[in-house]
This record gives sequence, structure tokens and C-alpha cells, in this order.
Amino acid sequence: METYEAAFEIDSESDAHAVESPVPSRTVRDSSRTVREGTGDSTETLSDFAALRDAAKRPAPGRLTVVYERRADGFGG
Repeated sequence: METYEAAFEIDSESDAHAVESPVPSRTVRDSSRTVREGTGDSTETLSDFAALRDAAKRPAPGRLTVVYERRADGFGG
């Protein structure tokens, strides 16, 4: 599995506002409902991204880290 990681240090209020947009809660919500309809894991995914979105709305110093773990298997479609 290949792993890619990017971190963004939040040192100012403008940095904090800049990370609000990349939090993809609406996209994830729509995709989860479409792809995983009828499964329990979509609710957990939605909750995780909602918590992340809500935290990003309260500006504070910190770090936003994005990790993409790329599997070798295809989508099978």
C-alpha cells in the first residue's frame, strides 16, 4: 500500500479559515449515501466528517493532516 501524507500548520486565524473549505463533508456525505446505501459504515463516516467540519468552524491553532493510503487493487468495475 502506498501512503501519501500532507500537513498544514494552522498558526493564524486566516490559516484556520483556509482549512474550512478543504474539509469535504458535503462530497463525502453524498458519496457515502450513494455508494454505501444500506450499510452501517456510512453513518460512522458521516459522523467523522461532520465532527471534522464542526471543528474547522471554530478557528484555533493546530495542524490539519491528510493521509491517503492507496491500495493496489482496483475498483472492480
